[in-house]
Amino acid sequence: MRLEVTRKSDLAVQILKVLGERDDRIKGPELAELVGSTVGFVPQVITPLVRAGWVRSDPGPTGGYALIVDLTHLSMLQVIEAVEGPTESGRCVLADRPCSQTGPCALHEPWTRARALLLGELHRTSIAEVSVAHHTC
Repeated sequence: MRLEVTRKSDLAVQILKVLGERDDRIKGPELAELVGSTVGFVPQVITPLVRAGWVRSDPGPTGGYALIVDLTHLSMLQVIEAVEGPTESGRCVLADRPCSQTGPCALHEPWTRARALLLGELHRTSIAEVSVAHHTC
């Protein structure tokens, strides 16, 4: 697991927060403007959210995107994994090989503990409680 979250995950959280503030559907161009992204990038970010069943996408002139879940029941970890893929790669943190309990690397145990703490915190943090800054760090 990388200890980095991409811009795609950040935008996914921002999109969920913006959709959570609205009762109506939001069209792609307006959503892009509200989260400081491009019209072309929004579909790349929102497609995993639609696939996960958190956002509804209604096509056509009267369509748009709408949130269909309660953000208090959606964790940061769920969003990151929906957008980035599974956090467990099964790969060693030091070498490009499968990690195993037999003959583990020097960092296996501390990495396993640190990873568990990080994933636990991301799992306990709901999207509803995250504050979103509309700028880049």
